[in-house]
Amino acid sequence: MSKSRPKTRWTREFKLQALARMDAAADINALAQELGVGRRLLYTWRNKYRTGGADALHAIGRPLERDWRLPEASVPSTASAKGAEQRRIEELERKIGQQQVELDFFRAALRHVREQRLPKGGPGETPFTR
Repeated sequence: MSKSRPKTRWTREFKLQALARMDAAADINALAQELGVGRRLLYTWRNKYRTGGADALHAIGRPLERDWRLPEASVPSTASAKGAEQRRIEELERKIGQQQVELDFFRAALRHVREQRLPKGGPGETPFTR
C-alpha cells in the first residue's frame, strides 16, 4: 500500500513570488522542480493571476513542512504586471486582426458564390435553385 502525500498549501505570497520567478525563468520545468511545485500548477496560478489578479490566488494556508520564501524574488511589480497586461492586449489585438482578415476573405467568397448562383434571366435559361 503506498502512502499518499499530504496536500501542500501555498500562501498567496509564495504564489506571487513563484510567478515573478516564472516570468524571468528560461526553463519552467527546472523552476518547478526547484520550488517543489508541479509545472502545471505554475501555469494554473499564472492563468488565475492574469484573469483576476492577486485576489484570484486564494490564500488557503501556509506551507506545512518547509519555509517557502524564495530568495531574491519579489512580487510582480506594477511595471511588470502592466507589461504583461500590455503583451496580453497586443496578443488579443493580433487575434482580432487575424479574425478580421478571415471574415473579409469569407465575405468575399460568399459574395462570389452568390453572384455565380444569380439567375441570368435570359431567354431559355432557368435559374438554378437548391
